[in-house]
Amino acid sequence: MPPRISLRVALPRFLARTTTSPLCLPSTATRSVHNGWSTAPPRSKHWRYNQITAGIPKPTTGPAAALKRRERTTPFRTGVLATKKGMTAIFVGKERIPCTVLQLDQVQVVANRTREKNGYWAVQIGRGSKEPRNVTAPQLGYYEAKGISPKAELAEFFVRDKDGLLPVGAQIHPDWFQVGQYVDVKGPSRGQGFAGGMKRHGFSGQEASHGNSKNHRTIGSTGPSQGGGSRVHPGKKMPGRMGNENVTVQNLKVLAVDNELGTVLVSGAVPGPKGRTLKLQDSKKMKAPGLPFREDILKTLVERNSGVEAQLEMARSAHLELKALRRDI
Repeated sequence: MPPRISLRVALPRFLARTTTSPLCLPSTATRSVHNGWSTAPPRSKHWRYNQITAGIPKPTTGPAAALKRRERTTPFRTGVLATKKGMTAIFVGKERIPCTVLQLDQVQVVANRTREKNGYWAVQIGRGSKEPRNVTAPQLGYYEAKGISPKAELAEFFVRDKDGLLPVGAQIHPDWFQVGQYVDVKGPSRGQGFAGGMKRHGFSGQEASHGNSKNHRTIGSTGPSQGGGSRVHPGKKMPGRMGNENVTVQNLKVLAVDNELGTVLVSGAVPGPKGRTLKLQDSKKMKAPGLPFREDILKTLVERNSGVEAQLEMARSAHLELKALRRDI
């Protein structure tokens, strides 16, 4: 039987043989076939494989493919946030056209989303103003770094490419839209509260006689005689909350714009009650405003907001200084 060696004697000898410093523990084995591990490179970065350069077709999934699929339906320009003020009517010749009045209130560009950093092209738009005391500290820092007062609401609008991005801090006026062009209006519909099956889904109700008692407006049985067992299937039409859902009304014609009042008149009705904030953007299905108009209005916007780049740099530097002071306190 071999003699036993104490741990106090064996450990220093092992450390001296395996490492240069007696305070370091032995490192893990290297990647080699000797140690029973595969020498294949790690495949965690899957974007290295299945590329077009390898002779395979273009991928149909992923961010690039998704942007390519919706390229033709993505507007060239950003939209705005507008407040629904009510409905009226105007006469075009002898034709009376009902229309909705949308008002733009301090609509500014807050940020830009780029393909390299965020994976898509978009413009973040802010509307109105908000008391700083009602804004959280992180949000105050977000606005402080841009030199913009806190906004009441924020929204993002997808654009087709980098040409649709706008300077941060620029204010958008109603003449951003051309009279005669078509726009899409999106927003939450009017909430109807809790509604029954007849009002919510258009059920005809039950019979008024022949033994029916106090069940004239009920929907009746919901579980038996359905495929897959006697149970209530998901998505069954039943009483519940009605309305307050995102609705998009497409292809509304712009009838008039007024920079003094800050209003845009669009034909027809739009979702929501008076005072509801809506998204207003160039139509996806109809032809966009012509290139000369888009170039002219962009040039006008830059001239109106001259100096916003310098203001942004000053705000950023001031934000960093104030941030350092707050850390020291």
